[in-house]
Amino acid sequence: MAKDANMSYEQARTALEEIVTQLESGNLALEETLKLWEKGEQLAALCQTILDNAQERLEELTQDDEYEDEEEE
Repeated sequence: MAKDANMSYEQARTALEEIVTQLESGNLALEETLKLWEKGEQLAALCQTILDNAQERLEELTQDDEYEDEEEE
């Protein structure tokens, strides 16, 4: 997953969507299905990490804004 760590959220989500489409087709051998499933799990975890980090940043920014608003009053 080292190279995946450099993916943007949008890239990871698109790759995950492609994997889901392949898995839903049902035309894969068992081993390929398992490999894609594992890759999908990694991508899903990466997406969640990126979203969690973005949420933390937003919370920090809104807290900073609230602090600045309190100082102005």
